[in-house]
Amino acid sequence: MSNSVFIATSLDGYIADKNGGIDWLHAIPNSEGNDMGYAAHFDRVDAMVMGRNTLDMVLSFGIDWPYSKPVFVLSNTMASVPEGYEDKIFLVKGALVEVLAAIHAKGFKNLYIDGGVTIQNFLKEDLIDELIITTIPVLLGGGSPLFGDLNAPLNFKFVKSDTFLGAIVQNHFIRER
Repeated sequence: MSNSVFIATSLDGYIADKNGGIDWLHAIPNSEGNDMGYAAHFDRVDAMVMGRNTLDMVLSFGIDWPYSKPVFVLSNTMASVPEGYEDKIFLVKGALVEVLAAIHAKGFKNLYIDGGVTIQNFLKEDLIDELIITTIPVLLGGGSPLFGDLNAPLNFKFVKSDTFLGAIVQNHFIRER
């Protein structure tokens, strides 16, 4: 079982700007549509876990649902999934260890964890096994940080670094326990 993060940040560690925007992710032209390893990562996971805010962001894009695997949404306030997504989105709530146990019991062992607060909460409980962080060379000066407070330091082992489009750096780390 593994919980992995695949996410992009600004140079100063933000995943969204001060207005919640993510347009800065396209600061470097990518005319050939290089996915920077996203498809390979997605192929390795069984399902996704994201927070309500991330779900709202994805739904706001006005595109077809981009995920071919089940998406478990952590929310204490949503009573039902948006119409038309009943077979794609599954609401979960409670302590993360219990949520993970329930997801694992359904046969989903390798999970993609997405969304700032969700990632921070998983890290706070030492439930992240792999971090793949793609750094876009832009300073935002504020916004939604990827990382938050931790109960104790978490050590990760560097695995590799890749460069894309001559400007974007992706670092891959595995949790050392």
